[in-house]
Amino acid sequence: MSASRVGRYDRIYDQLRGLIEGASPSLVSAMATICAVLHAKMPHHFWTGFYFVGEEDKLHVGPYQGPVACQVLEGRGVCLRAAVTKRAVVVPDVDSLSDHIACDARSKSEIAIPVMKGEDVVAVFDVDSAELSQFGEEDVPPLTRILSLLDAYL
Repeated sequence: MSASRVGRYDRIYDQLRGLIEGASPSLVSAMATICAVLHAKMPHHFWTGFYFVGEEDKLHVGPYQGPVACQVLEGRGVCLRAAVTKRAVVVPDVDSLSDHIACDARSKSEIAIPVMKGEDVVAVFDVDSAELSQFGEEDVPPLTRILSLLDAYL
């Protein structure tokens, strides 16, 4: 990851910490703030948002920024894979996955990170890019650090 991206993640974390810690009234408000800031500050983010874990094998859209989202993800896809495995999923080319759910055909690469409460996944943070190979494993730690700002609300 480039030094400029590392620095950008650090600055975003500091900004979000000031906006969320002791300031956000709820989990949804904190999530919405994370989406708004990341979407505005990371130029490669085409869609930035959360999906809440619903009934078995279903995720329901939560706060997001970007084009209209799938309201329910069911039975397959990158986000469900992150929820089931409880691990981040990085996809350089979504067209290479047979189980990808294309909410918007312009999406080309994706990263999905589970939001955990103890051992349980309560939501999945998902980012799509309109360009190939915009996310790597090196994006997981700084995004996970940002998502840790939600811990007080879980």
